[in-house]
Amino acid sequence: MNYQVGEQGRVVVVRFEDDDKILEGLQEIAKKENIRAGVIFVLGGIKQGRFVVGPEKDDEMPPKPMWRDITESNEMVASGTVFWQGDEPKIHLHCAFGKRDDVKMGCLREDTKTFLVLEAIIMEIRNVNAVREYDPSKKLSLLKL
Repeated sequence: MNYQVGEQGRVVVVRFEDDDKILEGLQEIAKKENIRAGVIFVLGGIKQGRFVVGPEKDDEMPPKPMWRDITESNEMVASGTVFWQGDEPKIHLHCAFGKRDDVKMGCLREDTKTFLVLEAIIMEIRNVNAVREYDPSKKLSLLKL
């Protein structure tokens, strides 16, 4: 285990409108505001997206992701992080999605669109030098301290 101690910096409050791209929007804000490290909280509606629900086989390296699609409106609650990989902020967001009695959970990865309205809070972490770095053995961008 490795860790660093930082300080809370700025807090950004975001309102996404219907059809706004969620992951791209969070990434755009992190880049524009130069948020190098942070925690993200999200709640609201999502109507489109692709997420990963885990590896196909336990303990398989590198893990082969199991993809799922969101193709209709769902409630969503999420928490995640933002750290930079090279010249770009990388968003890592784990979400729970629900509609009626159907609830799913996974790591939101691509093709995301807001349903009606979605709120996000980005809390900046200052004075840490954490980054994302691609690990070829796991085929994932992982946190490096």
